[in-house]
Amino acid sequence: MTLRFIIKKLSQIRKKHINNRDFLLLLSVVVGIFSGFMALIFKTLVFHLHHLLTDNFEFSYLLIFPLVGIGLTVLFRRYIIKDNVKHNISSILYAISKRKSVMKAHKIYSSIFGAIVTAGFGGSIGLESPIISSGAAFGSNLARYLRLDYKQVTLLLACGAAAAISAIFNTPIAGVIFALEVLMIDFSRFSLIPLLVASITGTITTKLLYEQEIFLKFVVTEHFTTDDIFYYLLLGILSGFISCYFTKIYILVQENFHKIKKFRNRIFLGSAILGLLIFLFPSLYGEGYEIVKEILNGDAIGIFRQSLFVNYIDNYFIFLGIFILLLFLKPIATSVTISAGGIGGIFAPSLFTGAILGFLFAFIFNSLGLGDTLSERNFALVGMACVLGGVLHAPLTGFFLIAEITGGYELFIPLMLATTVTYIVVKRIQPDSIFTIHLAKRGELITHNKDKAVLSFMKLKSVIETNFVTVHPDNTLGELIKVVAKSKRAIFPVVDEDNYLIGIVYLDDIREIMFNTEVYNTIFVHNLMVLPPAYISYFDTMDEVIKKFNDTNAWNLPVIDKAKYVGFVSKSKLFSVYRQLLVDISQEQ
Repeated sequence: MTLRFIIKKLSQIRKKHINNRDFLLLLSVVVGIFSGFMALIFKTLVFHLHHLLTDNFEFSYLLIFPLVGIGLTVLFRRYIIKDNVKHNISSILYAISKRKSVMKAHKIYSSIFGAIVTAGFGGSIGLESPIISSGAAFGSNLARYLRLDYKQVTLLLACGAAAAISAIFNTPIAGVIFALEVLMIDFSRFSLIPLLVASITGTITTKLLYEQEIFLKFVVTEHFTTDDIFYYLLLGILSGFISCYFTKIYILVQENFHKIKKFRNRIFLGSAILGLLIFLFPSLYGEGYEIVKEILNGDAIGIFRQSLFVNYIDNYFIFLGIFILLLFLKPIATSVTISAGGIGGIFAPSLFTGAILGFLFAFIFNSLGLGDTLSERNFALVGMACVLGGVLHAPLTGFFLIAEITGGYELFIPLMLATTVTYIVVKRIQPDSIFTIHLAKRGELITHNKDKAVLSFMKLKSVIETNFVTVHPDNTLGELIKVVAKSKRAIFPVVDEDNYLIGIVYLDDIREIMFNTEVYNTIFVHNLMVLPPAYISYFDTMDEVIKKFNDTNAWNLPVIDKAKYVGFVSKSKLFSVYRQLLVDISQEQ
């Protein structure tokens, strides 16, 4: 018996004894446990690999560690996985909109080696995206093998992502918010329950095997005062600009590295840049959570340990300069790591950048002595929420993540105000997030806008009609009338010997002469044909198709592939498929 046969039989038995809702709840627990274990594996291995290398090798080895990490990752991806692995949120969004939420099975495990080696050897990335990708791929493939429908596959994919976030940070609410806000999925009221169950299960799994030093946790000890509201709003504005800077740098570095054709050249260039950066500023090594913890614990001078600048700790301007450099270099280091071939994400770098920004803001203000002392720790926490929310275009995710990490809502008001301001600033400058900018340009992005969501699911080939009879431009009217008698359509595409579309004959245009037999041999098709009001390319997006119909007010438009005739798209077919998809994605589970 094959695995497929066994799964089919189990699925049949399940349908007889367990209803869909209960079954989805059970599967959400399974997905949550898996995501929790993946978070533990990733975080534990990277933590110990990081300390193994930095504690047992000389400082100068920082120059070559990135070459080893990125090199091994690229070799693993090219010669073992043999796929252009992208373990980021963009690949999940693409799967949802263009692959019916089906992710490649190897994404469940292929990120383990690459992400761990990349981060462990100094890659300035976060592990969150690979863990989310792994959890989402597990949920997607579990649902697919159990022959569940699209909505259920999407739900379990989202459960994997939500559980991964909650397991990494022990933040179940933020995990659910992430699935709704970043993955941009519209779920019914019932669908929220599996998301919550998966998130809680992921959190419990990591808590059972919890290693305090591996995870980020902090308790707020300095209370928020209303006198600081103005400064938090100002921090929100600055965070908006820094978030846009992060996104712009990330896109710019990727585009420039993409121009380098040979992968080995990308590896060497990226490794050289990254090696130099972490040699000069060891705080850029890896995820950076240890630096974040030191800042939150009031030990900001920790960034100087094992640094070339350790002897200048007491110099105010060097201290300030190093922090400012870290603020702008972290996005560069992250972008170079990923563009050179490393596997990782931007969660940790965003939190790192936000912590540096928030600390710097309060530190400079306090140094100037302009008023009451600001809490450097609290401003660092709010900065983390703002920059994460700004880069992801997900203010609620940033807000709830930091609120849960701190174990309460002491910073509820500043978090809410600052993240909102950041989001407003970011949206005015950068309409699309770091994950969606390329997808949006290609029309491959699903959103909370139901109309755009339906269009993203529609495939052009599903609405192309081919039951039209073609005619040649040299055919006579008499020959055309014979074709009309056999056809059920009122449109006749005119094509040449190579099937290139030359024009169209409309039945309405020949009604006055179609029964005049005297002109059957004197009037030809090329005398009767007209050009269509617009052409639909076989590679047009559905947004482009709809626009062409709106611009021309046509009821039928021809589809061509490199000028060759393919078929027609009609408004009636278009609206029929549109309505059915709208019903499918809107119905309750």
